[in-house]
Amino acid sequence: MLLLSSGPSGQTAVNAADTAWLLAATALVLLMTPGLALFYGGMVRSKSVLNMLMMSFVSIALVTVVWLLAGYTLAFGHDAGGLGLIGDLRHLGMHGIGPTAMHGHVPTLLFATFQLTFAVITAALISGAVADRARFGAWLVFVPVWTLAVYVPVAHWVFADGGWVVAKLHALDYAGGTVVEVCSGASGLALAIVLGPRLGFRKESMRPHNLPLVLLGAGLLWFGWFGFNAGSALGANGMAGAAFLNTQAAGCTGLLGWLVVEKRRDGHATTLGAASGSVAGLVAITPSCGSVDVPGAALVGLAAGVLCSYAVSWKFRWGVDDSLDVVGVHLMGGIVGTALIGLLATESMTGGPEGLFYGGGLAQLGRQLTAIGAVGAYAFAVTYAIGKGIDRLLGFRASEEDERRGLDLTVHAETAYDHGVLTHGTSHGAAAAHAAGAHPAHDRSPLR
Repeated sequence: MLLLSSGPSGQTAVNAADTAWLLAATALVLLMTPGLALFYGGMVRSKSVLNMLMMSFVSIALVTVVWLLAGYTLAFGHDAGGLGLIGDLRHLGMHGIGPTAMHGHVPTLLFATFQLTFAVITAALISGAVADRARFGAWLVFVPVWTLAVYVPVAHWVFADGGWVVAKLHALDYAGGTVVEVCSGASGLALAIVLGPRLGFRKESMRPHNLPLVLLGAGLLWFGWFGFNAGSALGANGMAGAAFLNTQAAGCTGLLGWLVVEKRRDGHATTLGAASGSVAGLVAITPSCGSVDVPGAALVGLAAGVLCSYAVSWKFRWGVDDSLDVVGVHLMGGIVGTALIGLLATESMTGGPEGLFYGGGLAQLGRQLTAIGAVGAYAFAVTYAIGKGIDRLLGFRASEEDERRGLDLTVHAETAYDHGVLTHGTSHGAAAAHAAGAHPAHDRSPLR
């Protein structure tokens, strides 16, 4: 261990290797939000692609401001009241945290920045559930309110030392299956219900307008996910290496599992399926990458790829327009990955609790399911209340005319493609591409 310097008396010295790795991991996770913007942007119709990109990019700024003012202290400050529900306000505005303050062997300011990137992408993920129809001004209000009311308490429950999920329930969640995935998925479901379906839902084809953009975004997400999961070790150590390899294994088996289902069900293995399957596997391994071995990680990814590929079609059965499958991929994937810890956790990874398949009994599975239920119910209920409140005060749903013309023109006065723009905001080039080359299997709708 290389010790650079010591802080004030009683503080742990900085570990250079751990700090360097966490700096890199923080940058990787921050890159995931622009990657998500491209992933989502390619999946929407061409008339709203810029709006989709903007919803992710503006989340970076909004969540950062909220996190620095109050989010960090409420999530990671000393537990207020000893109940494990929320942190105190001693670090309001990052007060009292200087360059010598330490969190383990890394600077506290770096740890706070790393955790900030998790909060950013969680908020941005929700935008996929309301693509093509949310008012941008309402989104600007929703993100900071949601971050403080939903993400911050859940982060304290799961990530903080005194959080009730960790300290009292003893559920396992290594890198945020409940905090990021279940939370964003349940919140996306609530907001999709508040806004209602897109015009033409279940009647019109709403295919992705740019599949290469989707694959580029998925690739950036996969790249950043190594920082997400391996970075959660907070050090350059064996656990980081194990989480890194588990992440790769699950991403690959998730991709393959989704493609097998597509081929058997639809007759085609699609590029959209490959992108979605890899993300499903990566989502599922997020909570379990520090609890399962490599075969377990491969099984987690495979299960997520198969189950999420079926889950994305449920919105047509239920009539809930989760536009870009936040519920089908992130909620389902988060549930799969978090629950399977109760079956596949190994003592060599956890240092203690084992899953049912390794002789651990049903206790850990019960803890995992309780954490999923509590986080999902809380996120859904509070998000629904926030969405309804904003809808009544400001109006959350874009006007019918704006939605038909496309939010790029009506909100941002721009178009993504500058050649031959039609009056409704869709380019001639994109329309021709759809007519000539888009395969019906790329559209997750009952119009196949």
